Amino acid sequence: MLLHVTLLDDMPDILAIFTRLKSRLTNIVEPDFGLLDQLHSLGVLTLPQLVDVRSERTVYRRNSALLELLTSADQCDKFLEALKRTEQQHVVNFIVQNGGKNNDTLRLIEENVTYLLLHLSSKVCKYFADSNLFKLFIPVVPLFTKQRHW
Repeated sequence: MLLHVTLLDDMPDILAIFTRLKSRLTNIVEPDFGLLDQLHSLGVLTLPQLVDVRSERTVYRRNSALLELLTSADQCDKFLEALKRTEQQHVVNFIVQNGGKNNDTLRLIEENVTYLLLHLSSKVCKYFADSNLFKLFIPVVPLFTKQRHW
């Protein structure tokens, strides 16, 4: 079995990830309940930038204006920290997973595990059926055959 190991050098630049995900992030970030204040306190936003972002009429436009101001990896890292502090871990997870691109390896592992469990369960069922112990195993079979979706 081939195992792909991702080294830190293989990881995309955080600023490039933000740039690529910008349009999707404008729809999922919640800027109004502490995020902008956190970004100001972390030094990501100056006071005039904070006022400008807050002056935008819609959440979408506030997010768009905010994301345009992220121009360095350090700012992006602080943005992730601010998201965590404002209980937006789901957004952090989305960004860290590169918008779902890093889930390919997990998907492959899940498919292999599912295949192995199904294959093993059929072998185990045959063994128990041959040895009249199948009645004891019947309640456990659904645990092995049920597919899990993350």
